Amino acid sequence: MTVLGHPGSWSCRWLPLLLLLLLGTGRDPGVEGVTHYKAGDPVILYVNKVGPYHNPQETYHYYQLPVCCPEKIRHKSLSLGEVLDGDRMAESLYEIRFRENVEKRILCHMQLSSAQVEQLRQAIEELYYFEFVVDDLPIRGFVGYMEESGFLPHSHKIGLWTHLDFHLEFHGDRIIFANVSVRDVKPHSLDGLRPDEFLGLTHTYSVRWSETSVERRSDRRRGDDGGFFPRTLEIHWLSIINSMVLVFLLVGFVAVILMRVLRNDLARYNLDEETTSGGSGDDFDQGDNGWKIIHTDVFRFPPYRGLLCAVLGVGAQFLALGTGIIVMALLGMFNVHRHGAINSAAILLYALTCCISGYVSSHFYRQIGGERWVWNIILTTSLFSVPFFLTWSVVNSVHWANGSTQALPATTILLLLTVWLLVGFPLTVIGGIFGKNNANPFDAPCRTKNIAREIPPQPWYKSTLIHMTVGGFLPFSAISVELYYIFATVWGREQYTLYGILFFVFAILLSVGACISIALTYFQLSGEDYRWWWRSVLSVGSTGLFIFFYSVFYYARRSNMSGVVQTVEFFGYSLLTGYVFFLMLGTISFFSSLKFIRYIYVNLKMD
Repeated sequence: MTVLGHPGSWSCRWLPLLLLLLLGTGRDPGVEGVTHYKAGDPVILYVNKVGPYHNPQETYHYYQLPVCCPEKIRHKSLSLGEVLDGDRMAESLYEIRFRENVEKRILCHMQLSSAQVEQLRQAIEELYYFEFVVDDLPIRGFVGYMEESGFLPHSHKIGLWTHLDFHLEFHGDRIIFANVSVRDVKPHSLDGLRPDEFLGLTHTYSVRWSETSVERRSDRRRGDDGGFFPRTLEIHWLSIINSMVLVFLLVGFVAVILMRVLRNDLARYNLDEETTSGGSGDDFDQGDNGWKIIHTDVFRFPPYRGLLCAVLGVGAQFLALGTGIIVMALLGMFNVHRHGAINSAAILLYALTCCISGYVSSHFYRQIGGERWVWNIILTTSLFSVPFFLTWSVVNSVHWANGSTQALPATTILLLLTVWLLVGFPLTVIGGIFGKNNANPFDAPCRTKNIAREIPPQPWYKSTLIHMTVGGFLPFSAISVELYYIFATVWGREQYTLYGILFFVFAILLSVGACISIALTYFQLSGEDYRWWWRSVLSVGSTGLFIFFYSVFYYARRSNMSGVVQTVEFFGYSLLTGYVFFLMLGTISFFSSLKFIRYIYVNLKMD
């Protein structure tokens, strides 16, 4: 969509953004941050953005449309989260005073050219909505009205809403609720205009105040937008219970089967060891099979160990980041009335948890004999930041080319780069130094021979592809129900507040991933294949691939998104989401398999 021009110049102040980045996510919803008014005090209404109803991430500045606009546009200072959310608030011509009703006051007179009328017609046909903000309360409505009726003859009518009714509710000296309505308003027709003709419009508005007994915004059940966006997110107990039963059965099945098989294996191997104690180790190797025969190769370090350690480090960082975000949400640290609070918290936590990625990566890299630890740190800090930067560059360029408010201003880009250079990267290096210095030898339960054992041919069902299919599908099936609600929140118009259920599903995902990884690793070792290091990462990490496939299904069958801007953003960040899940679940899978392998070989009697 290119019918809108580029927005005017807009700048951010560095110090307020840094302070809001560090401190701006901890307000209690409905209490702190609410302005107190006296009767007759001016209430500022900010215009924010417009965009297609079905494309949540395609937004433009409100003043890019031919609407009533002040001679000098004054923008509001925004937090980092608000900027990342595409907000570009500016003062409006609406004059609203606390507890003073207004009846059909004139906002402005306009003479629109045929090109401006066509711009409005295209916006209305694409179901453009607008968003205003009053005292941190968003109010939304459609720009115009479109009616399609009949087949023969076919009628196509387009009208513009030139009058808005604002309804505000207050309790004492605080605004509790705000909404806009066009219920009793007739739209102004935009049809039948000649190319050389101008259209005269008069925009008006009314303001109605009413007192409410609700004391807190969070106590209001109607939602913060008066029902403009649909509310379908409810506690889906049946689906959750179904997932719980399936997961518990799966985990219990894997645990019972593995424990019985392992007990039998250990008993048989240790009995064989006692009866053949007079023989040599080579004779034992020649007369046995299964996972014990590869005890001299199972701890042979893998190729590309630097890359493996970087994957584990960044995966551990995102595990901490995801857990931190969910815990903060459970503690009520995100205000639903403040835009972009989770965005700010995610950036802050990502920068602070970089020390985890450096420590885990460097610690394990030194344990398995790595020497190029500086290169390992550089690889660790680049493993996510480089793909993210490339994806963001493409998405931001598309937004910029189309004049969308989702395109970040230069000052915000410099701020984010500064946070990464001054906080994220140094913490990665510091964590890497501590990890390197605190690393002990790997201490494998079995000695590794210099010459690797030949791996026998493996059946097709033990191939890497089959393991990735099984290991990715089962964890995905455990979260598939909740995944729809998360997508409906991120890529739709819902508000997700079921953080307790999300935390429970997150724990289920990690538990299933660990169990499946142990089972697949055992089956691989039973086939005398000791190349488990990378296989364990890929098997459960492939869940990220299933999540990306689900995003393609969601885009095609569960959403009404369209257009280049929305499509590029959706698939770009869906790829990154799948990549993050690959790193997280691959890390859980690897360390679960490592713990399991240490356990079975420690309990195995050796010569």
